[in-house]
Amino acid sequence: MIYEIARLPVHREHTESFKRAFAKVAPLLTRAKGYRGHVLAQGIENPGQFNLIVQWQSQEDHCPGFEASEDHRIFMEELQDYLFEEPVSYTHLTLPTNREV
Repeated sequence: MIYEIARLPVHREHTESFKRAFAKVAPLLTRAKGYRGHVLAQGIENPGQFNLIVQWQSQEDHCPGFEASEDHRIFMEELQDYLFEEPVSYTHLTLPTNREV
């Protein structure tokens, strides 16, 4: 499993509109191959800072999979007017835990 963590810098005056727009396009994400779940988190200290954390079955499901799809293009197109700069995205591999530590 991998996690994609995307930093979404939203214009502070548009946070409520952004949340509504995200809810509208979320089905484009949730139907993607390899999608396992997501969390959209809003900053407490900075309410215009959102993090989208998506769990994918594999790196390939995320990129090129969803990233290269028409659904991704529409997803981003619907959100871009709320962002004041390009989102930054990172992917992380899930590591096994050692419960004996």
